[in-house]
Amino acid sequence: MTLPAGTHVAEPRTRTLASLALVTGGIGIGITEFVTMGLLPQIGEGVGVDIPTAGHTISAYAGGVVVGSPLVALGAAKLPRRAVLVVLMAVFAVGNALSALAPTYGTLLAARFLAGLPHGAFFGLAALVAVAMAPPGRGGRAVGTVMLGIPVAMVAGVPLGTWAGQELGWRVAYWAVAVIGVLTVVLVRAWVPHFPGERDQSFRTELAAFANLQFWLTMLIGAIGFGGMFAMYSYIAPTITDVTGMDQAWVPVFLFVYGALSVVGTWLGGRLGDWSVLRTLLIMGLASAGSLLAFWQTSRWLVPALLTVAVIGLAGSSWVVALQLRLMSVAGPARTLGAAMNHSSLNVANALGAWVGGLVIAAGWGYRSPSLVGAGLSLGGLLVLGVSLLVHRRTRHRTA
Repeated sequence: MTLPAGTHVAEPRTRTLASLALVTGGIGIGITEFVTMGLLPQIGEGVGVDIPTAGHTISAYAGGVVVGSPLVALGAAKLPRRAVLVVLMAVFAVGNALSALAPTYGTLLAARFLAGLPHGAFFGLAALVAVAMAPPGRGGRAVGTVMLGIPVAMVAGVPLGTWAGQELGWRVAYWAVAVIGVLTVVLVRAWVPHFPGERDQSFRTELAAFANLQFWLTMLIGAIGFGGMFAMYSYIAPTITDVTGMDQAWVPVFLFVYGALSVVGTWLGGRLGDWSVLRTLLIMGLASAGSLLAFWQTSRWLVPALLTVAVIGLAGSSWVVALQLRLMSVAGPARTLGAAMNHSSLNVANALGAWVGGLVIAAGWGYRSPSLVGAGLSLGGLLVLGVSLLVHRRTRHRTA
């Protein structure tokens, strides 16, 4: 079935199946991105490095996303959406298979970088396809739906992958993700309609987005602000065992709670985005900073720690959807690049958060310290949002 770019798919069944295919890919991406954080002790032992050094595998994956998002987006704007999605998931499957096979720390870093390359472009193109298929006025909800893959992964896939990695070896988790990647290739080919690329687009048109101040400010909001969540989450496994004082069997429980509220937050973020993207960014940014600051204290007790992690999951996932919608809006005609760069900025946040969190732990500040640093990063993102709002208001006054 071939549909012109920008038209709506009339049949609800077509939208449902296409969304399911895209969510499946998102589940695989969510597992591979977050399961590493729950298996850092096992990965470190497996390749002969300590936990902070093993955390650099998180940064390597994030680096792949940061590099891959703009490169793929610039090259893919004119190409058929479905064909690009298929290729991206094939590369993703190969990268995860190589991660499972990696014999040394160095080869694991390279494999994680490769696995990260398709991440941002896949979600960006999935968002564009979702908006093209959505009824008028439902674009935010459509984007929220296809972005459910990561939170769904965190509800089931990440806790299960963490448990399997603890019991059967950390490589099992990456093999499972490789299988999901292959499955996604099949489903996308079968269920996603054929959308032609934007043939009138050029490198110059796409690159013009980089001259837009709001484009850079929005990416900075994600890169700095969302780094706060990653500073905490990257080291959640040792925090639970060393600070909360629980057995490692509780790690999947915490991951499940975070994932369950992330599903709710992603659903909520899509609906709030249809109401007001900028207000959603402000509200959820404040909630993220406050809950990370709270976790600095509540991480010492089981029930308060679980409740705080739940709020962090809800606020962060809603923030991500709002950032996606904002970037797609401020990118103007460079829609492909704008849609993809959200995950590039978020994985700068991933690398930044994991790196800063590792630094404060290595400095002897303990496993509580990443959440305190994370609260500071979230506040930094809110400061950038404040600048963006000022620019937004001044621009509106000039054009009024």
